[in-house]
Amino acid sequence: MALQSDTHSKTIGYILWIFGFTGSHRFYYGKPISGTLYFCTLGLLGIGWLIDLFLIPAMDRQADLRFREGKIDYTVAWILLTFLGLLGIHRMYMGKWVTGLVFFFTGALFGAGLIYDFWTINDQISFLNLRHEASS
Repeated sequence: MALQSDTHSKTIGYILWIFGFTGSHRFYYGKPISGTLYFCTLGLLGIGWLIDLFLIPAMDRQADLRFREGKIDYTVAWILLTFLGLLGIHRMYMGKWVTGLVFFFTGALFGAGLIYDFWTINDQISFLNLRHEASS
C-alpha cells in the first residue's frame, strides 16, 4: 500500500483560513472557483468561511491526493506567490526564470499574471514535479 503524499499543510490552511473571507485557503487547496466566489462575497457573507473551519482537513486530504509531491514545495511557492508575486519570485523558485523575469519587469504583466497564477499554481507545480520525477 502506497503512502499518501503530503503536498499541502493543514497549518498553512488554517492560517490562510483566518483571511478566508478573501478565499485564500480555497486557492491554496486548489479550489480557484470557490476561492474567487469567496473573494467576491467575503466568504459567502462569513457563513461559508465559518463552515470551512471544519472542512479544511477534507480539503487538505483532497489536495494531497490530487497534486503531485516532489522537488517543488507547494507551501513555499504559495508563500512566494502571495507576498512576492508581483516580482515573479515564485516563478523563479519553480525554475521558470524567463517568465519570472517578465513578471519582475512588468509587475506580473500588470497584475493579470498574478491572477492566472493564483488560479493555476497548484497544477503548474504538480506538472513540474511529475516532469522532474520522470527525468530522474
